[in-house]
Amino acid sequence: MGFFATAKINTNEGDLEGYVLTPSSRLLVKSEITNFSPFVRAMVDPVMVTTWQSLGDSFRGSEKTAFETAHGVEMWEFCDQNPKFSCTFSEAMASDSTMNHVVGECMEVFQGLNSLVDVGGGTGTIAPIISGAFPRIKCTVLDLPQIVANLPESGNLSYVGGDMFESIPSAEAILLKWILHNWSDEDCVKKLKRCKEAIPSKDNGGKVIIMDTMMDGEGDEHDAAEAKLILDVTMMVMAGGREE
Repeated sequence: MGFFATAKINTNEGDLEGYVLTPSSRLLVKSEITNFSPFVRAMVDPVMVTTWQSLGDSFRGSEKTAFETAHGVEMWEFCDQNPKFSCTFSEAMASDSTMNHVVGECMEVFQGLNSLVDVGGGTGTIAPIISGAFPRIKCTVLDLPQIVANLPESGNLSYVGGDMFESIPSAEAILLKWILHNWSDEDCVKKLKRCKEAIPSKDNGGKVIIMDTMMDGEGDEHDAAEAKLILDVTMMVMAGGREE
């Protein structure tokens, strides 16, 4: 389906042919809750275009990611050094973090919790939705200090600057949305160990909530399978990660 479709428009001069939005183009409308335009802007940013153009070079006798091949440093270090791109990337991640449907359809995942830490939660798109739907849950967003600095807090929502590899604030539940796919298996194990240290035992209600794309392929329609494959390759190019 294209981004625009033709349609008959009734006017005083009779029926004229015009253009209307399609489901695809509605994803780029700012006023829509599913606004995906920040993600598209990030993917066509010169930083990302140069990264994709370096994919071939990264395959030739180097263990570096395409991003590191293109820019000389890993993506996370590049974001630290380039606030403009860091902002672009954070906005892209926020645009893909609409949790209304998840909270509505999977309420049992959050029911009974008193505290939750959203690890790598960026500017806090997910946590406010959870804290709003479940006022008893104390939600904390953990991300790099420069990302969460000066963000507005509320009664049951707070922000903590830190490094998820070093430590994670204690809570009954840890949320990892689109986090593990950014990293190697070894780094994922390190993060999960930090999660285990931060939560109580399973018998005492501790849990880690992981939201990521699964590459099982069974039962996927063509568009869904294609989207997963694109995301899988994107993770490889950007950070050496992958979908499982």
